Amino acid sequence: MTIDTNSMISITEANQNFSKVTRLVDEKGSAVILKNNVPRYLVIDFSKAEESIVADDDDVLSVSKRLMKKNKKAYEVLAK
Repeated sequence: MTIDTNSMISITEANQNFSKVTRLVDEKGSAVILKNNVPRYLVIDFSKAEESIVADDDDVLSVSKRLMKKNKKAYEVLAK
C-alpha cells in the first residue's frame, strides 16, 4: 500500500480536529493517523472498504498455489 505523506495526521490533531481527517479522506482517498510518529490507523471512505477487503477468486487461488508450492514438504509431513 502506498501512503501519501500529505494524508498523515497526528492522533492529537485528529482528536482535536476530526473534520480535518474527513477532509483528507475526501481529497486523498484515505488518511493515516500517527501515534508516537508511527502509522497506526487508516481511515478510508466507507464505500471503498468492501472493495479493499474482498479479494478476487483468482488472487486467492494464485496465493494458495504459491503457498502450497513453497511449503510442499511441510504439507507432505502433515499428510502422513
